[in-house]
Amino acid sequence: MSKLNRKQSNGSPNNLLNDVLRVFANNPQQSFNYKQVAAQLNINDRSNRQLMNIMLEDLVKSSAIFEEKRGKFRINPAMVKFHSTQKSYITGKVDMKNSGKAYIISDELAEDVEIAPNNTNRALNGDIVKVFIFPKRKSRRTEGEIIEIVERAKTKFVGIVKVYPKFAFLIPDTGSMPVDIFIPLENIKKAKDGEKAIAEIIDWPENSKNPFGKITDVLGRPGDNNVEMNSILAEFDFPLSFPKNVEADAERIPAEVPASEIKNRRDFRKITTFTVDPEDAKDFDDALSIQWLPNGKIEVGVHIADVSYYVKEGSPLDKEAYDRGTSIYLVDRVVPMLPERLSNGVCSLSPHTDKLCFSAVFEMNEKAEISDQWFGKTIINSARRFNYEEVQQIIENGEGELSKEILTLNKLAVILRNLRFKDGSIAFETTEVKFRLDENGKPLGVYIKENKDSNKLIEDFMLLANRKVAEMIGKPGDQNKNPKTFVYRIHDEPNPEKLSTFTAFVAKLGYKLKIQSRKSTIDSLNKLLEDVNGKGEQNMVESLAVRTMAKAIYSTNNIGHYGLSFKYYTHFTSPIRRYPDLLVHRLLFDYLNAKPSVSKDVYEDLCKHSSEMEKKAAEAERASVKYKQVEFMQDKVGKDFDAVISGVSKWGIFVEIKENKCEGLVSLRDMDDDYYYLDEENYCVIGQRHNKIYKLGDNVRITVKKANLAKKQLDFVFAEVN
Repeated sequence: MSKLNRKQSNGSPNNLLNDVLRVFANNPQQSFNYKQVAAQLNINDRSNRQLMNIMLEDLVKSSAIFEEKRGKFRINPAMVKFHSTQKSYITGKVDMKNSGKAYIISDELAEDVEIAPNNTNRALNGDIVKVFIFPKRKSRRTEGEIIEIVERAKTKFVGIVKVYPKFAFLIPDTGSMPVDIFIPLENIKKAKDGEKAIAEIIDWPENSKNPFGKITDVLGRPGDNNVEMNSILAEFDFPLSFPKNVEADAERIPAEVPASEIKNRRDFRKITTFTVDPEDAKDFDDALSIQWLPNGKIEVGVHIADVSYYVKEGSPLDKEAYDRGTSIYLVDRVVPMLPERLSNGVCSLSPHTDKLCFSAVFEMNEKAEISDQWFGKTIINSARRFNYEEVQQIIENGEGELSKEILTLNKLAVILRNLRFKDGSIAFETTEVKFRLDENGKPLGVYIKENKDSNKLIEDFMLLANRKVAEMIGKPGDQNKNPKTFVYRIHDEPNPEKLSTFTAFVAKLGYKLKIQSRKSTIDSLNKLLEDVNGKGEQNMVESLAVRTMAKAIYSTNNIGHYGLSFKYYTHFTSPIRRYPDLLVHRLLFDYLNAKPSVSKDVYEDLCKHSSEMEKKAAEAERASVKYKQVEFMQDKVGKDFDAVISGVSKWGIFVEIKENKCEGLVSLRDMDDDYYYLDEENYCVIGQRHNKIYKLGDNVRITVKKANLAKKQLDFVFAEVN
């Protein structure tokens, strides 16, 4: 039986219509009668032939085809024109909705392709698929049918196990998975009803609505902190532990630095060096050194853990680091890219211990003007491990251990920062929500992490090192006429259409953006970010501004970094937790030693993978924050809070509680004092009878209605005002 007949036996006449149309679209110069079309599609049964005859009449009525002469049909020339400008087939990525409808995102088309639920043909969210594009109808968006799954995005899913007497199902946590996974009892791996588990799809029979799977890991009872955090990691396909061969590879590495290696390095052990990190940090991958030179200049060293010395290319450690791509920072834990023996031990720049580094050393005057620079392998011995709060106190009070060194470095950092903003750097300040947890991981409080001068001090010297490393390799010059292949951190200019939309949005809030040139755009954007600071619409404006910008990614094709306003930029400063930094260290060392350029294609693939893993890690981190916010609000159902309207949609009004930044939805269904509708153009919701308006940035009072941990959702209602 043909593919088509199998579809028809499952009662999908819409698929037959698409197949009939495809025959004409693929042969625009030919005409066919119904028997010839049937032969093309291998249709032999009478009922399908009759159905096809009816469809041919419908296609004539819709002007998709025309009857050239009695009983002979050919595609409409307008459709031929469509197919000459728009591909009949494209390849793209599936964006699946929980309704079963999907959209295909493809570089081959300007707009997304809509796929009806009965045309997804077992594709799942994130899959790379081949799509047949239907001839476009007037005033309708581009539609199509998935005809081939080129590459599955994932086959493992996290969910709740539902056990029945003769079989079981895994009900996936994610809303983008439209079907449950059927689990035969022999594949249940002792999972109990109601437990969280990971299931792998092993088959999907053509006549089955549900894929067949097996339980690979039983996580435990929902609500347990460890179970939930592991569920988030598994949902984004991050491993829950290191393979044994990787742990063994790490254990073989000696902690002591060999004397033979010290001879090959520049020795900084007698120069004042220290680290500055969060109080709860365990891995210290950067340190600063400072000394005053006899010529009156200041030498500042940016020392980065030399992970490349320990993690050899092609080793089990290297392959695992590549697969992970990055460390992941969940609310209650760090999931390291490298085993703890390296990340928290051998490579970490802990105080009073000889440590191997790759360093960028700058000679500068008191105006932060650089007169000389050096890059190479070093050995350091950190005199002190500071946390950010301790350094902040020294900056504010002007006294404390190593105060002269810290105050000098801060003065230089402020100059570097001001120069950066003068040159067009955008002053984005991201809000980072943090939690106070008890011993079981239960959130006791929520607070916002502040980015103070101590944080900025470290950041500015890391930016300097990253920029100067990239310049040295990538900037053309007398001795660098053909720059070698390198890993850059790039950030493209914003899409003009997105920028215009954002400009129109902030104009309705009373703010003006000038986007005539790059300078005017950045100047007015920085002013906007300053003006909204502390106001109700701050978070919404900042998040939309970030979304308006292109995403920063890794690439061998350097186009500069728009947000930082750097022509050359890379990531050199965190090889313990970012794989691209490890690549940069290897390339920099090879190029300093006159090694030939590496393959651009090979390293571009490495860059793409690193960018994808960075995105997945950020999504997992956001999911863990959202989970803890909902968990924190569970015992506050029925309580009232001051809040601000942070967004509006056709479903309702998004509201953020002021004191803890927890965001929830006030559903329009629950606003029963009037009939409310969304005014999309003006970003507000309006009551039809009483003309009550709820707009972005408004201060409101809400009552917590529900805290749904399983869906990571908060539901609010507006509090009654007495």
